[in-house]
Amino acid sequence: MSEVDAPPTPAAPPRPRRSPAKLVRTAAWLALLVVLLALPLYLDAAWLKAGQYMMIGGVGAIGLTLVVGQAGQLSLAHAFFLLAGGTAYTVLSGPTDDDRVIGFGLDPGLSLLGAVAVAALLGLAFAPVAGRLRGIYLGVASLALVFLGLYFGQSAEEYTGGTSTGRTPAPFSLFGFPFSNDGPEISLLGVPIRQAERTWYLFLLLTVLAFVIARGAVRGRVGRSWRAVRDNEAAAAVMGVSVMRAKAGAFAVSSAYGGLAGAMTVLWFDILKPDESEFGTYGINVSIAYLAMVIIGGLGSVSGALVGALIVNGLPQVLALYSADLGWFSGTGDGALTPVLVSSFVYGAAIVLVVLFEPGGLAAIGRRLTRRRQPPEEKP
Repeated sequence: MSEVDAPPTPAAPPRPRRSPAKLVRTAAWLALLVVLLALPLYLDAAWLKAGQYMMIGGVGAIGLTLVVGQAGQLSLAHAFFLLAGGTAYTVLSGPTDDDRVIGFGLDPGLSLLGAVAVAALLGLAFAPVAGRLRGIYLGVASLALVFLGLYFGQSAEEYTGGTSTGRTPAPFSLFGFPFSNDGPEISLLGVPIRQAERTWYLFLLLTVLAFVIARGAVRGRVGRSWRAVRDNEAAAAVMGVSVMRAKAGAFAVSSAYGGLAGAMTVLWFDILKPDESEFGTYGINVSIAYLAMVIIGGLGSVSGALVGALIVNGLPQVLALYSADLGWFSGTGDGALTPVLVSSFVYGAAIVLVVLFEPGGLAAIGRRLTRRRQPPEEKP
């Protein structure tokens, strides 16, 4: 066949162009990351400590929004998985020569992974219950885990150290690099990078990893199966989705995030101390606070969960720091206002406003504003 008779070579399909809105969002995320990396060079240790607590809330809230917003399962057991993750990290990394408590002396990095795995396995153990219940019934059943954690923390003193003294976790190190004041002295732009700065970068790394993994799951096949089960279980089963497996997977992933947040909590407090009552570091109030984060940020929104954690976990820290300078909350009576109490009023009012005026939370408001700022598409 001559070149004249040869059929024309088909043109390659044009590459899809990224929309300006996506480019703007990517640039905004990168700019935010740069700011977060630079903050330890300008903030003192107290503000860094407050930011670390916000990142702990962000990691836990991401896990909860996956099971509540994406899979449609109401869980009030997040405080239990925080306690499980914190206990697992402390036990796995604890010294083996302490006669009072049990320790395995593992590397802290491996212990952190072990804490995530232990929490995920506990979530899988609860999966048969989560697969058969839904709505308020699942919420009440999951709440029982919080009381189970309260009993475990008080009775298993060889693991938790007991409510009176608790136990100190092993300092975290990664590949031999300590995230404490021990080890080599490091400075960046004339600022010494000590424990507060190192812990900030560690928590930032864990938060970014948690965010990226969750976004990937939501946008992938796993997230589609979760949403199918959330919207209509019968229709999801007809489409070939294993309802039980999807529910179990969502609960296990959420539990793993809770375990990671629990290990971060132990490192932040530098002590594992179980609660003496159902209201404390791992009590009902914590489960409600995490639920408030995902409601305020927007059910199912990964980035909204971070904003909700910024409000719920960040407001008490910020009020406590400013109150020392302004003389707030100086009352000593039983009815005196505290930063935690004021913050509870604020995010409680925020929940009411969200439910009444914007059920999609802050994420829905952000999406609406983004659509309004997008330029109209050009017609061919």
